[in-house]
Amino acid sequence: EISALVPPFVKITLGGETRTQSVLNGLKIATGDIVLIHDGARPFVTQNIIEDCIDSVIKFGSGVTATPSSDTVFSATENEVNAYLGKSGLYNVQTPQGFFTKDIVKAYEHADGKTFNDDGEVYKNYFKKLRICKGSAKNVKLTYPEDFERFSLDVRTGIGFDCHKLVENRKLILGGIEIPFCKGLLGHSDADVLTHAVMDALLSSAGLRDIGYYFPDSDKKYKDADSIKLLEQVLALLQENAFKVKSVSAVIMAEKPKLKEFIPKIKERLAKALNVNVEKVGIGATTLEGLGFVGREEGICVSATATIEKIL
Repeated sequence: EISALVPPFVKITLGGETRTQSVLNGLKIATGDIVLIHDGARPFVTQNIIEDCIDSVIKFGSGVTATPSSDTVFSATENEVNAYLGKSGLYNVQTPQGFFTKDIVKAYEHADGKTFNDDGEVYKNYFKKLRICKGSAKNVKLTYPEDFERFSLDVRTGIGFDCHKLVENRKLILGGIEIPFCKGLLGHSDADVLTHAVMDALLSSAGLRDIGYYFPDSDKKYKDADSIKLLEQVLALLQENAFKVKSVSAVIMAEKPKLKEFIPKIKERLAKALNVNVEKVGIGATTLEGLGFVGREEGICVSATATIEKIL
């Protein structure tokens, strides 16, 4: 049943009573010339760590990921210190640990049923020499409840909505881009309805007040204000509350003008303002099939969502 849920190139085997036995069960079905053994409890491993481990195997026959100990280490028995080992020359062992498959299998075959701390110890027990490759302090092992609390992500989503009336003798600004059209949007600022909806979505996701609270139309300093500049102030508010933007998405509801050709420029402008990659900005446009004041070409509405995360 489990096999039906994984890709065909993934092989599954049962674990054993010990880590040593579980790894041996996995090695029995490994087919590549090089094998990397990794703890599932280390979810933050990077591509660079994996590539360095493979390179170490190719050059030296083995590669055990580790970081120099930054703490003084001592041995103890029943909470009584036996001896101080210091920290010079001591390393914290991580995974992945890489080997030529035939070598690590041979080492395990000579393990004689003993239990080892990890695969590197099994390898060294047989081949004597073991090579270190560079690990990372971020490649942590999630073992205790507090480990999960430390690295859990506080991700939040908010919704924003705004409407503005179309009138003559006004520029039409959407997402900081001027759109050629015979009418523009009426408002105290530049009436950039798209940016306003995005701003409200960001503020909502952080549990803050709406844009009317921070940028009231009764304040003259916001008269004809550039909404992208106001967005920058919203981002500063998020930063003050230890949040950063992950992505935004919005739907522009307008009968006219047709916006298809302007969407890429709008995405780029907003992405730059939000300091995110352009693929993290989703902008769509739709008509309301002639229904309501939008359908009568009297105004434009935008619905937006934003996803942010707490900066750890």
